[in-house]
Amino acid sequence: MISSDIDSPPPECLVTDCWSGSTVVVRCVGVLDMVTAPHLEERLDVVLDKRPAVIIIDLSAVDFLASAGMNALVMVHRRLTADQIFAVVADGPATSRPLRLIGLAEMFNMCPTLDAAYEKAGVQTAL
Repeated sequence: MISSDIDSPPPECLVTDCWSGSTVVVRCVGVLDMVTAPHLEERLDVVLDKRPAVIIIDLSAVDFLASAGMNALVMVHRRLTADQIFAVVADGPATSRPLRLIGLAEMFNMCPTLDAAYEKAGVQTAL
């Protein structure tokens, strides 16, 4: 039997958050595209309502980052207050390359590892 793309399940993205005091790490695993980006947006809405001082988005386990996923990052960045710290963990061709190509790496304080993001944010303990 030959399978086709029509029979394939839709791509998935698992989005979780982990808190330590007023620092939150939002982790995405899988594909972040127009189908799954709303899951990230919903989680970020809940996270932002809690007013964290430090928000780190960990994309290190994202296999594909589409423009819809990048738009979700832009939208959360726009909602931040001046006293909130924001960083994005992205490394490799699936995540850091697209963020660099369109100029978002600098806007997001992009870091290659979670430890580097903690350091940039001034967070002493890892979550």
